[in-house]
Amino acid sequence: MMKQKIRIGCGAGFSGDRIEPAIVLAEKGNLDYLVLECLAERTIALAQKRKLQDPCKGYDPLLVRRITSLLPILVKNKICLITNMGAANPVEAAKKVSEIAQQLGLKVKVAAVSGDDVFDKIDKNALAIETNEPLTTSGELISANAYLGVEGILEALKNEANIIITGRVADPSLFLAPMIHEFNWATDNYDLMGKGTVIGHLMECAGHITGGYFADPIKKPVENMDILGHPFVDVFQDGSAIISKVEGTGGVVNLQTAKEQLLYEVINPFEYFTPDVIADFTTVKLQEIAENQVQVSGGTGKQRPNTYKVSVGYKAFFLGEGEISYAGSSAFERAELAGKTLEKRLKNQFDDFRVDYIGLNSVHRQSINAISIPNTMPEIRLRVAGKAKTIDEATLIGEEVEALYTNGPAGGGGVRKYVNEVIGIISVLINREDILPQTSIFEA
Repeated sequence: MMKQKIRIGCGAGFSGDRIEPAIVLAEKGNLDYLVLECLAERTIALAQKRKLQDPCKGYDPLLVRRITSLLPILVKNKICLITNMGAANPVEAAKKVSEIAQQLGLKVKVAAVSGDDVFDKIDKNALAIETNEPLTTSGELISANAYLGVEGILEALKNEANIIITGRVADPSLFLAPMIHEFNWATDNYDLMGKGTVIGHLMECAGHITGGYFADPIKKPVENMDILGHPFVDVFQDGSAIISKVEGTGGVVNLQTAKEQLLYEVINPFEYFTPDVIADFTTVKLQEIAENQVQVSGGTGKQRPNTYKVSVGYKAFFLGEGEISYAGSSAFERAELAGKTLEKRLKNQFDDFRVDYIGLNSVHRQSINAISIPNTMPEIRLRVAGKAKTIDEATLIGEEVEALYTNGPAGGGGVRKYVNEVIGIISVLINREDILPQTSIFEA
């Protein structure tokens, strides 16, 4: 029998999100589905890098911790989990989830949705959307993942999977798929696809819509952020919805938080491209109907695009950094002397070299107010950074900062040095016909 309403919770909005809100949702949210959205462009490129080092890895680093904490609650409360924690290796992620279930003595059916890895299918000389230059001019390519839509998840739901682990799937599709499955929506009904995509977009960033990223203690105060709750949404068969959060959790769901999230990453609200639909956000209506309850209606769409967007990762550069603090009388002057000294020693060795005085000009690149007059600064932290072609070159920056301990100026302390290989991201398009989503089933 087709349901008239389903409840979907969003327990994570990025890979490093807290685990606790998802547990609260699973325990107290009376959910039908729990979504963990843990994948971004750079996240999957880094996951591909880990997979190159170990073919059994490449899934989300927190997968084991999240699944171990959540699985008993999900099974107990009969909640279906949909997550892109598979990252670069959804099949191995599904195998790991099955292994955890066996260790916990739980019986689950796990589905892996793959097919988004198109590294061997893309034209390496294709022009990048961002630069209009061939992909290979950016650097050594390491990954290429297409943004898939709902198809693979729908196949997993048809096979009654309890846990669905995907790779790169468009964020709203994680939420749209259970709506299509439960309400028997036709995937060529672009009005409903548009409505479902609006709801998915509102939910995908988790704590954004419950006041997390929204909060400003002066202009937009939010209470109890230490126990910030993540959202759930009641979706109805006609594509309308009510977004809320678990009672007793921190944060707020109101018209302002919903509006901010609706506009998040939307360049053209008339045409928001996803693999499932080109959604139109301009007819969306939001209404605050009770405390921490926002009703969502409207929105529409038109035929889905004939291409998938592909996120391509490449080795961009090595970033070398060093930091040191100065405090007390003439703190800024000593920091400035140190910065100028390192600039003389290092600048000509790097294509891009930067000296920041954190607290004074590290964000705005200039003093931002009268309080920040340099000679009144009681403390200052110097940061020096440069882009390098090799790890050895990048290491030199931190070593030079550390050398300030005895080579002056006086009173420097708290040195930290870092070297990080930076993965760049560019995009191309690939024909939809060239990609076939695949669903693999594992039973524990």
